[in-house]
Amino acid sequence: MQRNVKTKKTRRSGTTKRTSPRRGKPASKKPSAVWDQAAQWYDALVGLKGSEYQKAVIFPGAMQLMQLKKGETVLDLACGQGVFSRYLSQRKMKVTGLDTSEEMIRFAQSRSDASIRYEQGDAQDDRALQGKTFDAVVCLLALQNIESLPPVMHNVKRWLKPGGRFVMVTTHPCFRIPRQTHWGWDEQKKIQYRRVDLYGSESAIPILTPPFAQANSFTVTYHRPLQSYFEAMAEAGLCVNGLEEWTSHKTSEPGKRAKAENRARQEIPLFMALRAVPASV
Repeated sequence: MQRNVKTKKTRRSGTTKRTSPRRGKPASKKPSAVWDQAAQWYDALVGLKGSEYQKAVIFPGAMQLMQLKKGETVLDLACGQGVFSRYLSQRKMKVTGLDTSEEMIRFAQSRSDASIRYEQGDAQDDRALQGKTFDAVVCLLALQNIESLPPVMHNVKRWLKPGGRFVMVTTHPCFRIPRQTHWGWDEQKKIQYRRVDLYGSESAIPILTPPFAQANSFTVTYHRPLQSYFEAMAEAGLCVNGLEEWTSHKTSEPGKRAKAENRARQEIPLFMALRAVPASV
């Protein structure tokens, strides 16, 4: 079954790019309702302190990029069940978590102490957290599940205090696109490589999440090329002043391809992290 095909004009070429039709159906329900259904599975996956990748790569990397001082106020945007909110709170930050899913917020509250404030709200909604400002805003592995970037970036800009920082982390948009990037093996050169079948077109990719394995409901991953992130930030008045690309911390078991696999793992990043600040007038 095909979805409607969307178009997007690129600033660089002025041409119209089309997203390729995808098989399957995106979520028929609002994203908040879909993530409400997935909340229990996600809470079990992440637990109290985070998944392996979160603990080894994402949390320490994000903390370094955020350049926080004890006692600063932080908004954990699309906080899920609050795992990074707790990480921040344990390091003496004053934390607010915002998520669109009521069930995610319920799990976050049940796992956290009263020092963390959680609110239900949509990161795209200009009414969310009206009048609130923070020293830093962070969004970890969640922008790729949010349909529209521009309203999120405008909200981030108004939530930041002067001198504030915004840090976002996504799976790397150049190399980690669901169903459009794959590992391959070159037998002649004895190297592992990353194949990329789609990059420049924005696309909405339905993902069959474990709770929905036998259901007609999907979460959606929104792939965007790098220019889409930079354009949305610039239009909102944010200036990127930091970019990091993080590789996997894992290594292969000994074997004839282990050396090539480990080399490829370190050469092709798994995550992209950006830091942005309000642009100077």
